[in-house]
Amino acid sequence: MAELQVAGLQAIGELRRVVPRVRQRDKSLADQLVRAATSVALNIAEGDTSDPGNRRARFFTAAGSANESLAALKAAVAWGYLSPADAEAATSLLRRILAILWKLTH
Repeated sequence: MAELQVAGLQAIGELRRVVPRVRQRDKSLADQLVRAATSVALNIAEGDTSDPGNRRARFFTAAGSANESLAALKAAVAWGYLSPADAEAATSLLRRILAILWKLTH
């Protein structure tokens, strides 16, 4: 699980590079992206120390937030706030997180 926690924090680190550019054009989208990405990391951490039933629920919540973060990045690219290359590193990490969470919940 440590790998998953690290990946969540790495995704936040990558997003720190692009969120200011999104915020310049769309404060609401930037705030949503920050909240969703933070939720990924926090729910992974909470799940790591939860009983099995709650662990699965927290990991599902983390997956939902990771997917929301991906959607926010796609929206930022679609609106022209970021280039696809700008979003590539964070997108890759979020997809990796989703793959790990899928294995843990299914």
